[in-house]
Amino acid sequence: MHLTPAMQDFILHWGEMGAKWGTNRSVAQIHALLHLSPKPLPADEIAETLNIARSNVSTGLKELQGWKLVSVERQLGDRRDHFTSVRDMFDLVNTVVAARREREYAPTLAALQRVAMEAETDKTPLDVRERIAVTLKTMELFDKWYQDVSRLPKTVQMGALKLGAGIARFIPKGK
Repeated sequence: MHLTPAMQDFILHWGEMGAKWGTNRSVAQIHALLHLSPKPLPADEIAETLNIARSNVSTGLKELQGWKLVSVERQLGDRRDHFTSVRDMFDLVNTVVAARREREYAPTLAALQRVAMEAETDKTPLDVRERIAVTLKTMELFDKWYQDVSRLPKTVQMGALKLGAGIARFIPKGK
């Protein structure tokens, strides 16, 4: 696959962001390539295009499949697996957000719930217990909001996103 300078820049930037998103550069670059590719790619073509070891590509593809960001396809007359990224950007973002919630946010909520219960019996000062309780309550509120919105039909979610900050003009501007 021929990469234009813009495609290279996209892949390199996506790779740099990978470290900030909790994955390594190679995995993020593989995802970026598959996201841009107009057709599913076999692992050897991914390795050649990105100049990454074939073993790293295999490991990266497994990680991306675990995140449900990449799927595998078969092609008639070709014994190799071909990989493609989630094509719909809305679905891609939802997949990432849901996975991050499960891996990061939900465990933090569970830990805060344990800490709040423990703080009730271990002589944690009242002001600290209150801070823990406010933190937990706020995080639970955001989590409930996310779960409620994620159950809405895609068209409703898209409408809300398009409305965006425009909703602010309907809300009183009190403090």
